Amino acid sequence: MNFQNGEWVLKKGITATFAQAVNGSKFDGNKLTVYAWVRPDMARYTLGGPMLTLELTAPANNVIGVRVTHFKGTKERRPEYELNSETADVSCIEDDQTLIFKSGELEARFAKFSSDAAGQGGWDLSFYGDGKYLTRSGNRSIAYYLDDRGATQLNDFGAGEGSRSYIQQQLDLQVGECLYGLGERFGPFVKNGQSIDMWMADGGTGSEQAYKNVPFYFSNKGYGIFVNSPSDVNFEFATVKVERACFTLQGESMQYYVIYGKSPKDILERYTFLTGRPALPPAWSFGLWLSTSFLTDYDEKTVTSFIEGMAQRDIPLHVFHFDCYWMKGNHWVDFEWDDEQFPDPKGMLERYKKRGLRICVWINPYIAQQSRLFDEAAEKGYLIKKTDGSVWQTDMWQSGMGIVDFTNPDARKWYQSKLEGLMDMGVDCFKTDFGERIPVRDVAYYDGSDPLKMHNYYTHLYNKTVFEVIERKRGKGDAVVFARSGTAGTQQFPVHWGGDNSGTYPSMAETLRAGLSLALSGYGFWSHDIGGFEATATADLYKRWCAFGLFSSHSRLHGSSSYRVPWTFDDEASEVLRHFVKLKCKLMPYIYAQAIYAHKYGAPILRPMVFEFPTDPAVSYLDQQYMFGDSIMVAPIFNSEGIVTFYVPHGKWTGLLNGKIYEGGRYYTETHDYFSLPVLVRASTLLPLGSEDDRPDYDYTKDLTVRIYELENDAEASVDIPTAEGTFAARITAIKREGKITVTSTKTLPGLTVEIGDKRYNMTGKELVIEL
Repeated sequence: MNFQNGEWVLKKGITATFAQAVNGSKFDGNKLTVYAWVRPDMARYTLGGPMLTLELTAPANNVIGVRVTHFKGTKERRPEYELNSETADVSCIEDDQTLIFKSGELEARFAKFSSDAAGQGGWDLSFYGDGKYLTRSGNRSIAYYLDDRGATQLNDFGAGEGSRSYIQQQLDLQVGECLYGLGERFGPFVKNGQSIDMWMADGGTGSEQAYKNVPFYFSNKGYGIFVNSPSDVNFEFATVKVERACFTLQGESMQYYVIYGKSPKDILERYTFLTGRPALPPAWSFGLWLSTSFLTDYDEKTVTSFIEGMAQRDIPLHVFHFDCYWMKGNHWVDFEWDDEQFPDPKGMLERYKKRGLRICVWINPYIAQQSRLFDEAAEKGYLIKKTDGSVWQTDMWQSGMGIVDFTNPDARKWYQSKLEGLMDMGVDCFKTDFGERIPVRDVAYYDGSDPLKMHNYYTHLYNKTVFEVIERKRGKGDAVVFARSGTAGTQQFPVHWGGDNSGTYPSMAETLRAGLSLALSGYGFWSHDIGGFEATATADLYKRWCAFGLFSSHSRLHGSSSYRVPWTFDDEASEVLRHFVKLKCKLMPYIYAQAIYAHKYGAPILRPMVFEFPTDPAVSYLDQQYMFGDSIMVAPIFNSEGIVTFYVPHGKWTGLLNGKIYEGGRYYTETHDYFSLPVLVRASTLLPLGSEDDRPDYDYTKDLTVRIYELENDAEASVDIPTAEGTFAARITAIKREGKITVTSTKTLPGLTVEIGDKRYNMTGKELVIEL
């Protein structure tokens, strides 16, 4: 938020107060409180004028919370993010010149007497990780603003009646520093030069709006910043002041956390500890999902023809999704099947389940006025109300619809009871659509929540409500949603997809950019509509998107007004889809191990190159390729010519699909047919390949193949072998020394084969020695 008119002048109607010097402090063993003078002469003149108070805390090692407050007595309304904490190694050191608050290896250093370049009084709060400089809050960087534009009149204290107050923090940027994250954003991957508001919106993938707003950004200089508010935080990255990152929140107080890590993985590990790690999705959810699409005509006959068509073409299918019109139009939601199109839903689902399919149905948190549930929900107070006590309603989306008030515990139980009935019928999971267009004016929540904060936070309660009932019915490890919206912490309820994209190459590219941004915002699992949601892709684009979509953690075919079964595009599309679905199923021992890591440590499956190679300056801006887990690099193809240019980081890499050796540290340009794309495996990788190619959930330990890629002399590499239940069954290690490779396993695995190049070796016990 920009209150400045250039470097020195404030905009008309704006007054500002800046922290300028430390004026005392106290440390109670856990919290450091620092009082900031707002003008240099306050040592001799203390009558009137504001003071800013900083409170530093450590909810975990290598995390420091900074709360900046003007009026401490202002009542903060809920909701707030639910954050985790642990006992941290906290200390405070003070001498004549400095005041240091330390959490683990992260330090906040106050200069007690500092000056700016002009020799005037200057504020200096710097952050260091392991003794290395990270960022700094310098002169005129912490501000309290009063905006009197639109205020009616000045009161006795010089502020306008109706004026708005803001807390702003600016942090210095280093030369070459790049900022990432802030949720799922479809614009440039590197956020420098952008002004971004945390405001949930249903704006598609072709705009600056976002379905998933997360007030956390990640720096390539070794730290992250999380602003602890679900409200409409504004971020200005190298815009208001090109040397700084700036974030602003309306009110009298703002808290942010500085998060340090030796690597990007460490930073996300700390951030996801704070806000919550994703649950582990069931193995079956990593297979292929097929949808009815949205506006198309469909009944049981149509759906069955799709399912049978996939089987006839030998395309493995694992989840079938019924979109909105499983219910009657203008009844969304009433949780009742349209009896004209689906006269025997229970029997239909039983027939599909005999084919081995899981079932997903679409829902949203809105109750149309024509729904049989509207009167009940209104009477019992289960819908968001206006301030006069009447139900808040709108005609946008569904006529006269109300919105479920998930701050009401009884409303949550009521909504969950409707979902339980569907699960009893045979539904396995739900597509939790919408949750973005939540009103803020003339709104009253059951628990008194602040409507402004609830605009962004509502989706969290919605997805939590749905995820919890699935988990309660199916058990931990067998719950999954397909969610569109989210905020900080909503990553705990996977999976999330990228919203309403279009059937064009630019939209495919913006979809990937958004996924990369979301990955650096703590979301471990992500999907997108293969082929695009709006419009109908060409056969060429559909086939290219199939390759990209199957190298995502979750893979779904879904569209708006046309079907997404491959034979509607061309005959080859079925062959391409079959090829990549079967390849993904074979890769499931690798993919599911990465899923367990995401669940345990917060490292996403889809990873920007800068996440894995933070010291390589060539990767900072790369947004058309990515790491799929820690060992496989993927470069989707974004044009009809099949031409792709991609960068290979230092080291030796091997093409998974073509066996080609790539020397790193340079770019390559290649042309690929529809059955190929650059998929490269890092050196010193042990890549596990499963025995089945028609399903994602099988015994990964049986008849397993482990490929050893470019193991260097005196090097050791290992791989964890998962079970489909989400545990690790064994660890396999390979050591290359003195002309031989010794492979060991913590457990004897039946039918284990080790591959090195074109040679295969049967491993019948816990050790295998291979002479080279």
